[in-house]
Amino acid sequence: MTNRKRIFVWTLFDFANTSFAIVVTTFLYAIYFTETVAKGDKNADLYWSISTSAAMFITAFLAPVMGAIADYSKGKKKFLLFFTLLCIINTGLLYFVGEGNIAAGMILFILANIGFEAGLIFYDAFLPEITSPRNYGRVSGYGYAMGYLGSLSTLAVVFPFINNNLIKETFPLSALFFLIFALPIFLFLKEKRADLEDRRKSYISIGMERVGYTLSHLKNYKNLSFFLLSYFLFIEGVNTVIYFAGIFAKKTLGFSMTELIIFFLTVQSTAIIGSILFGILSDSIGQKKSLVFTLLIWIFTIGFAYFVNTKELFYVVGLLAGVSMGSSQSISRSLMTKLTPEEKKTEFFGFYSFFGKSSAIIGPLLFGVISSTTGNQRYAILSVLFFFISGLLVLLKVNDSPEKTEAVTENAGS
Repeated sequence: MTNRKRIFVWTLFDFANTSFAIVVTTFLYAIYFTETVAKGDKNADLYWSISTSAAMFITAFLAPVMGAIADYSKGKKKFLLFFTLLCIINTGLLYFVGEGNIAAGMILFILANIGFEAGLIFYDAFLPEITSPRNYGRVSGYGYAMGYLGSLSTLAVVFPFINNNLIKETFPLSALFFLIFALPIFLFLKEKRADLEDRRKSYISIGMERVGYTLSHLKNYKNLSFFLLSYFLFIEGVNTVIYFAGIFAKKTLGFSMTELIIFFLTVQSTAIIGSILFGILSDSIGQKKSLVFTLLIWIFTIGFAYFVNTKELFYVVGLLAGVSMGSSQSISRSLMTKLTPEEKKTEFFGFYSFFGKSSAIIGPLLFGVISSTTGNQRYAILSVLFFFISGLLVLLKVNDSPEKTEAVTENAGS
């Protein structure tokens, strides 16, 4: 298989899994849960934030061990398959959740979200195997662009159902979309394999040993440590926006379902542009400079969103959020790849996922608590602004020059 075909097959998984992201976490199920499942309950936002935080909490502590195990056994694909099926099956089962089924709605969502998020650990770790370091930025950008294209395609597929108020039917439809377009990565993309060196050890013990070793030597990865802390902070804000943008638009600004579709089409369209353009830009001027720029866009966008009181202006927020969302996620993945030693790529992507998922425990939960206690979602927006500013300040300490990256890697291996 040629490099272009490998990259295309890899990006198809991004195309597939965003059907879950747009239908379940960002748009339809998020609103369905707060307005139908938890109908009339003043703590609806809080229940949703607890669900998202619980899923991220479990994934965060699975991530480093899963990454280390996959690195040791070179079994990324089988782990990716397991978590993909976990997401698909539980997404389909959301069809049976109705009014008052709060516990069932939370549990099924938590399981589906664990499958989605944990699977990304192994998916992201394929990046160094399908392209060279000088192309990490643009290939990562292609993946995110395909993902947002998948979101647009999903919205087109579910629109007739939404138009006929068949919201529950979109959940199994999303699961089917995910299944169909995820198949190529399992059928056609080969991974580098190696046998376990010591078959007497269990996967868990191998994973824990390697995680312990990495933690004890983390001081040797100074650049990576600063980046992971920065990522922990700013992705906190990104995750909170993803989980509550639709709910805010519906509850605070009174968007109809049709207006929400137009809003998310706007976000996904500009996210595609942001992923591609900033992916190419980051290969030219560097990932760090590009990421700094996207965080500045985020800070302006969130500050602007606090004052927005019309639907028209919120569409502008969507335009800016789409550009910065696509670019910040894409550049983060390519910068992580650049700073990570080759022989520990999956293990460190486990930590990358750990920081990303553990950050999503705090942000959405804080948003839900502030929203529920004050009865005003605008106050909750201010908490999001803090995460982007602090993430930017830490990112300024990262040195992404080739010389610095190589030195850190060499010191870590000594």
